[in-house]
Amino acid sequence: MKTWITCLLLLAAGGSRSFGQLLNGEEERFTRADSLRGTLTPLRTSYDVTFYHLNLRVDIDRKTIAGSNRVRFRVVQPFDRLQLDLYANLAIEKIVFRGQPLVFTRAFNAVFVQFPEKQKVGSTQEMEVFYGGSPTVAQRAPWDGGFVWSRDAGGKPWVGVACQGAGASLWWPCKDHQSDEPDSMRISVAVPPGVINVSNGRPRGRQSLPDGYVRYDWYVSNPINTYAVTLNIADYATFGDAYAGQDGNLSLDYYVLRENLAKARKQFEQVKPMLACYERYFGPYPFYQDGYKLVETPYLGMEHQSAVAYGNGYLPGYEGSATSEPGLTFDYIIIHESAHEWWGNSVTSADIADMWIHESFATYAEALYVECRQGYPAALTYMNAQRSGIGNQQPIIGPYGVNQEGSGDMYNKGMLMLNTLRGVVNNDQLWFETIGGLAREFKHKITNAEGVIAYFNRRLGKDYTYFFDQYLRHARLPTLLVYYVKKGDQTLVTFRWDADVPDFRMPVRITTAKGKYEWIEPGTDFKTLPLKGLRFEDLKVADDRFYIDVKISAQYFDPNAAGN
Repeated sequence: MKTWITCLLLLAAGGSRSFGQLLNGEEERFTRADSLRGTLTPLRTSYDVTFYHLNLRVDIDRKTIAGSNRVRFRVVQPFDRLQLDLYANLAIEKIVFRGQPLVFTRAFNAVFVQFPEKQKVGSTQEMEVFYGGSPTVAQRAPWDGGFVWSRDAGGKPWVGVACQGAGASLWWPCKDHQSDEPDSMRISVAVPPGVINVSNGRPRGRQSLPDGYVRYDWYVSNPINTYAVTLNIADYATFGDAYAGQDGNLSLDYYVLRENLAKARKQFEQVKPMLACYERYFGPYPFYQDGYKLVETPYLGMEHQSAVAYGNGYLPGYEGSATSEPGLTFDYIIIHESAHEWWGNSVTSADIADMWIHESFATYAEALYVECRQGYPAALTYMNAQRSGIGNQQPIIGPYGVNQEGSGDMYNKGMLMLNTLRGVVNNDQLWFETIGGLAREFKHKITNAEGVIAYFNRRLGKDYTYFFDQYLRHARLPTLLVYYVKKGDQTLVTFRWDADVPDFRMPVRITTAKGKYEWIEPGTDFKTLPLKGLRFEDLKVADDRFYIDVKISAQYFDPNAAGN
């Protein structure tokens, strides 16, 4: 269970659009499988998961998994049938409730479980799903979901899993929807001798099994996204540290391949200053009870809660490259994926259509890290260097109810959108109080676009719905049309917004005299201001702090010409 903070129920917001949405004039078609995966029907909303115990055995040689998941849930509405999720390529042996097997049917990746009688509202029940098979193998993790079966330099197994977007149900049975998270979770993974397993939360012991396997038990004390649940299997070397943070001492534990131990000790020195910056802006690390871990993985990275996946090769930037000099001053994976502990793992979107809540804020956190360490000019350089990679071809918010994300622009465009709003607010104290307040107020909670926008409007004291609608629900940028007019000694500037939102009215700064910026408040109708002898080439818009399109043109009139 995770508390909802929102203005509208997701079902009301998205259910009616389960089979299609217009994007740039083209209808995108969705199937029944998409709706079963993405829509909150009564078969899902009638129960609230409070605890999972995933108990799994991993056969590395055969690349198979087998085990069970115990699901504890609270009955919200009376029901005798519910939906779980598990990919169709994994077989279900049985589902047990009160010692008896339950009848179930399957459709695509959905599992429909029939109970012998109506379940009483307010009661807490448990069922256990026994299953196994060959899980999906990722071809290009983390961009596609699945297991990664690899080997370290010494030939020992090195196994990981990433499933964001594809869903946790590609490897374990659960209610695979971001709107419901357990309050806590136990993860037990049995592996062959010679390797260990690292999962989320804190270790709860290990047990040698009769067949030589060793089971590693982990416990998560906080709510957790299903896609953030993980296993990591390797012959890990480990070392630790501690961070004196806002909520006390936070344990820092690192699990890396033995051949990379020296590199890791040096590279992971970035963690403590990063945590200090993030706690400065966003408040305390959200999972002190579960600690903080970096775990080396055979793929680039992922925001697995309290067990952040790291695979950046101990290089600066993104695998050793960046679009700006500030981008090479830190390890992108450490900084970005750790930001998700606040944005995504703590503050969670109910539907992946609103994944911008995770990615826009986590990408903006990168810029704030640069600002924290190097100042705002360096952060502006870092942010504006990302512009060339933005497509502006599809909305950032995706279609609801079909397990579909919006545009990948949610990363860099989302970051620049937030920095633009900071410029509009023009009050850094208020801005940072608002950002920090958002992380605190929504801590361990689930929300959606409407809930976040309503929060900004309330905390900033103005209605910025028009702003978010333009940047999130429409593909193109707002365009500021500026016309420079000179007639003899008289100089004027005329301007307006060309935007999709009818009442778009974002203020911006332009030069009204050489080198002097002033605020203007364009609307969708033309407005005119006098200029103080400004030449056309000196007419500028402060678009380094506002992510907008600008079109400036000039017209010169002879004051003696007829009709002028």
